[in-house]
Amino acid sequence: MRKCLFILILLPLLLISCGNGKVTEYRLEVVGEYPHDTLAYTQGLFFNDGQMYESTGLNGSSTFRVVDHQTGKVLRKLDFDEKYFVEGSVMFEDNLYILTWESRLAFVYDAATLKYRTTWKYPREGWGITSDGRHLIASDGSATLYFMDKNFVLDRKVVVRYEDRPVRWLNELEYIRGKVWANVYTSDEIVIINPRDGRVEGIVDCRGLLPEDMRTPQTDVLNGIAYDDRTGKIYLTGKNWPVLYEVRLVEKK
Repeated sequence: MRKCLFILILLPLLLISCGNGKVTEYRLEVVGEYPHDTLAYTQGLFFNDGQMYESTGLNGSSTFRVVDHQTGKVLRKLDFDEKYFVEGSVMFEDNLYILTWESRLAFVYDAATLKYRTTWKYPREGWGITSDGRHLIASDGSATLYFMDKNFVLDRKVVVRYEDRPVRWLNELEYIRGKVWANVYTSDEIVIINPRDGRVEGIVDCRGLLPEDMRTPQTDVLNGIAYDDRTGKIYLTGKNWPVLYEVRLVEKK
């Protein structure tokens, strides 16, 4: 989301510097690079049945896309009215869910055909959304993750914490191998969260992923985590980034 970029997110850097052994720290190893549309202000990124999908934000530029992740080619695109600032997206059961930021609406489409089904009133700001196969899991920029059914009825919520400190500004989400991964907005860190109790179990240091010589005045923050469960591969990108990265985690020593 394009909010006040002067906000300093100091907590992730603090987490990395603690070195108390209770949180596993990772660096990234890049194993593949693919083109990414520099006009895509990435808000949601995910795979379903081997196909990559992406939702993009900003009023007047919000879209939902079917993307060939190897070429960056947009195979299909849904455009939204300029009054909507689209956020995270996910497929759950037979629905595609697309959140909006301040409109507090969620759009629901048929997952197979991408035909519009309905619009729901959403009870909070829309940020990130993913699914564990049983729930929709969403963030709203706070330290809270919300676990909901397919009709957005709240089942439970957890506060994400490092020890006893809440980790705020949780943004784009992805469910990977039983854990929730979350971008921390405006930072270069991803936190790996235990969904049962909200405890941060890992921190991924993404600093330097996009080299400085590839950045332009339009390049924005890291935001976009996608896991292809068919291949076990993990992909990262950012808002208006020129590259989609296939990455592997390497534990710091």
